Formats: sequence, structure tokens, C-alpha cells
Amino acid sequence: MTSRGTPSRFLRSVLQNGVGRYVCQLKRVSIIFSKKAQGSLGVRDFIEEGVVDYAKKNPGTVVYVSPQPCRVPKIVAEYLNGNTKEELVTNKTSQQVLEVLTKLTDQSGLDIIRIRKPFHTDSPSIQGKWHPFTNRPPSAGFIRPQSQHAE
Repeated sequence: MTSRGTPSRFLRSVLQNGVGRYVCQLKRVSIIFSKKAQGSLGVRDFIEEGVVDYAKKNPGTVVYVSPQPCRVPKIVAEYLNGNTKEELVTNKTSQQVLEVLTKLTDQSGLDIIRIRKPFHTDSPSIQGKWHPFTNRPPSAGFIRPQSQHAE
């Protein structure tokens, strides 16, 4: 926690993801819906139309479809780091359900928090930060603005 009261951290990738090859962090998706409830209509349409296409585009993600007698349809996403996220999809269309699934697929499973700086290194330089005059010889003197001759 910081003095602002909101958690923050430095920018980092999950398990150095992207250094070798990209690994989707989403492990499992459970689509929970009701067969009869009106709020699950868009989810049922998505299951009929688009769940197979989604599964083909994301072969590393297991998709579970479970019809249960529930009032509120939801999507439960489980990530490789052990975190789970639930998204309610009540009264959403098939396209909106696909957008929610795509959002969950693109996330890393980490909580969304404020980033302290857009850059960070685990081994900072002992020489200091680079600037344009770092390697300039001291014999060159100071840099002064050029005088303009009025003609």
C-alpha cells in the first residue's frame, strides 16, 4: 500500500512471459447458465453459435459449459497463478459474452492496480542514468546559446 491508499507495483510480466514464447495465462473457463432463465438467453445463444470457435482459437484453455438451475449466469476464469475471476453476464447478447471472454483471455490473472513507473529493472546501473552529455569530453567547454548577429 502507498500513502495514497491504493496498492501499486512496478511494471512486470508474469513469469517472464514473452521472453521465449507467449503462454496464455488463462487455464480454465467455466460458463455457468440456466436452461430456462430469461437472463441466460445471450449465454445460450453464445453456446450454440460461438463456443466452438472460441475453443478452437484458444486451444490452451479448457472450456466447461455447465447448465445449472441458477438465476445469474456467470463466467468463472481460472488462471495459471491460481487466481480466479467471475464475470456476471446477465442479459448480455452473444457478442457481449464473446467480448467478456476475450477480455478474460487477454488478462494475466493479476489484480489490476496502479503502476508506479512504466519502466523498472531488477539490476539498476551503478554508473547513473544516461543523458546526452554523458560521454562529452570536458575540454569541449560549456554549451552556450549561439549568438545571433543582427544584419
